[in-house]
Amino acid sequence: MWITNATQADYFCTLVNTSDDDPHSNKSLVIIPSNLKGVSVGDKIDKIGQFTSDTAPVFFDNVRIPQYYRIGKEGQGFKMQMQQFQEERIFMSVSCLVILDECISKTIEYCHERQAFGKPIIYNQYIHFRLAELQTEIEALRALIYRTCEKLIDGNDVTYLASMAKLKSGRLIREVSDVCLQFWGGMGFTWENYVSKVYRDGRLNSIGGGTDEIMLKIICKKMGSLPKR
Repeated sequence: MWITNATQADYFCTLVNTSDDDPHSNKSLVIIPSNLKGVSVGDKIDKIGQFTSDTAPVFFDNVRIPQYYRIGKEGQGFKMQMQQFQEERIFMSVSCLVILDECISKTIEYCHERQAFGKPIIYNQYIHFRLAELQTEIEALRALIYRTCEKLIDGNDVTYLASMAKLKSGRLIREVSDVCLQFWGGMGFTWENYVSKVYRDGRLNSIGGGTDEIMLKIICKKMGSLPKR
């Protein structure tokens, strides 16, 4: 299996099958120290982005651990993991906001400097209209995230809204970075600028913490529109 920061980790938090019950009741959360016998970490995997966080495979070969490394009760791992996912998905959505704002502002600044046919390209109506549309999408996402956070603080189930925020943030960071990179022209296709980094790093947001497809399935289930078997 792959895991984030594997080459630096002192322990791994794992969800493992500990009984033969149904898939939602047979899993437990278990802490596995990285220095235990049978635990080994493979070479760091080369990724297209997110270079400040290494990713590597972890191998478990007949690893034995005492019960006190278990988190919570046996068989409650799936439930706890699903609860943790909501906070993780909110965090991933929130972390996009500053990046999205910065991407737009840096692109506006560059479009004032970059000239074509004797004038800054920001004068092109398509460009400043498109950036206005994207900034509106960002503000809509911000409102959704704030509402989700308020409900979480009040102790409500936020699975529905957190899934929406995660889905929207992952797709929006892809759209914003792609459009902004286009407005940077050839400079956008170079390595050392902000929008190209967002273009590379932001792609993970539609995969990590639950893919877009998983988010859509959760939303459909909460809406009651998921077809029944």
